[in-house]
Amino acid sequence: MSSTHKITIIALFMILLGLGLTLYKNIVLGFPLLPGIREDVWTIESKINLKPLHEGPVQIALTLPEEDAGWVSLDDHFASSGFNFSVTEQNGHRRAHWTRETMERATTLFYKKQVYRMRDRALTDRVVPNVELPILTTTNEEVMEKVVESLKTKSTTPAEFSTLLFDSINLPQPDPDMSFLLSSYGGVHLDVVMDVLAYANIPAQLIKGIFLEDGRRRQRISSLVEIVAGDRWLIFDPTTGAEGLPDNFFVWQHGSTSILDVIGGRNSSIEFALVKNTLPLKSILFMEGHLEEQPLLDFSIYALPVEQQGIFKGLLLIPVGALIIVLLRILVGLKTSGTFMPILIALAFIQTSLLVGLGIFLTVVGFGLWIRYYLSYLNLLLVARITAVVIVVILLMAGLSIISYKLGFHQALTITFFPTIILAWTIERMSLLWEEEGAHEVLVQGGGSLLAAILVYLTMSMSMVEHLTFNFPELMISLLGIVLLLGKYTGYRLFELYRFRAFGHTE
Repeated sequence: MSSTHKITIIALFMILLGLGLTLYKNIVLGFPLLPGIREDVWTIESKINLKPLHEGPVQIALTLPEEDAGWVSLDDHFASSGFNFSVTEQNGHRRAHWTRETMERATTLFYKKQVYRMRDRALTDRVVPNVELPILTTTNEEVMEKVVESLKTKSTTPAEFSTLLFDSINLPQPDPDMSFLLSSYGGVHLDVVMDVLAYANIPAQLIKGIFLEDGRRRQRISSLVEIVAGDRWLIFDPTTGAEGLPDNFFVWQHGSTSILDVIGGRNSSIEFALVKNTLPLKSILFMEGHLEEQPLLDFSIYALPVEQQGIFKGLLLIPVGALIIVLLRILVGLKTSGTFMPILIALAFIQTSLLVGLGIFLTVVGFGLWIRYYLSYLNLLLVARITAVVIVVILLMAGLSIISYKLGFHQALTITFFPTIILAWTIERMSLLWEEEGAHEVLVQGGGSLLAAILVYLTMSMSMVEHLTFNFPELMISLLGIVLLLGKYTGYRLFELYRFRAFGHTE
């Protein structure tokens, strides 16, 4: 049997295997083939890190999310890691407790929760918090009284008072009284806000939660401020003064009580990893309860920690981009500067947006070529020359980030996602190509690389592609089969057919 026949059989087997597993997950497990036909389900994984303080018992208590905060809970899981574990409930509030007689080394505990948002996001009624006047020094109390009186003269309702308070405290240069309060509170805006509201006899409390961002790792707890204005509850973002509960804010708890308490440990911290899925609820429940029963057929990555899920959500897009490059190189005959460099550029475009990414790429490469042209007169060795270009590229990226931040173009701050070493090597390759083949060949390969990167970006940024690659990673087996088939193609490329089109004409 020839190698072509062997490759064909293997490739067809891989294609059918990938498609078969995909159909199994769709028909039997209920995984949707189309995105957005079910509720968005968020997987929130909290990671508690701590180190031993001394020999003796260790106690960790974690406040669990409230059940009536605009979200529906599907399931939650705990990782005890050798600890005794229990969940207690008091006055409608649940807390997870880990205890251990002794802990000899640093430990990480996990708590994972799956939720989806209610269509009606209105929070249930809460108990109006008691107003407790803050304990202040004589000087601070005098300044606090001035601030409150100043705000009251400009407002008639608690809502207006709160809005003016957030506006005044978030100014680049607050007035002298507010600046004094901020300095006396160590610059902690939230503490100043809560004490000013209490001094003004306005009932207020904190809403602690997480801003949900797909694929985000090491997310921290954020706080909103909720005030009582007559018979209404008003929510404000203390950092911006914006009113209302953000759509992407997951409420963890109301009140100022701590979320994490640790006894017998040190350097404790809690951080969160987030992933959004579009699976139907019955699929989530089935997967959580029966994943271990289908180890050979269910190749889902949902069993991984959420932090790794977020990483794979991006990695699984790379084979799709690689397939686009294979099609462009083998069937179309497009020339690029480097085989898979356009994929890295496309990944950067996903972070920066297409137009901003193109501007950054052209600026960095253009300036880098000019620097490389100058360095060629210094007769540097190859390693030193490329290192110099890398340093220049990094300095240029830093400069562009600072300028864009000052101008308010925050999208350009994601410039660090550009593969610096690849850009530097691309500049070096283009410079050598310019010297050997001329400017025309540089434009051809550079333009081909940009065209390929744009096509890869447009493909990988499609919601359908992202949905299929993450929920059906077994499709990568089918992609591998297609690549193997393309690897045996020896026919004409489209550019070659166009180049030799004159030979097809007969007189």
